Amino acid sequence: METTQPGYHSNKDAHLKRLRRIEGQVRGVQRMVEADTYCIDVLTQISAATRALEAVALALLDEHLSHCVSDAIHTGGDTASDKLKEASVAIARLVRS
Repeated sequence: METTQPGYHSNKDAHLKRLRRIEGQVRGVQRMVEADTYCIDVLTQISAATRALEAVALALLDEHLSHCVSDAIHTGGDTASDKLKEASVAIARLVRS
């Protein structure tokens, strides 16, 4: 079985940097709650962290489509159909969240 790198491999460091920044944001929200910060200020920070996670998710999805799904389509067969279904389910999850 051939092992391939994920579609985001070339941008892995950038994604990790963004995720670490988001992790810091979430820890900041925790500190805000511990400090009894005003509700709206906490909600504003949660909204910012959520948008940041959504941006990472959209970037990963784009890379998945352009790498994994594209490769599967060129290969054809059941693999292509499976990858398209998988991508469709992932998109539906993102839209619902």
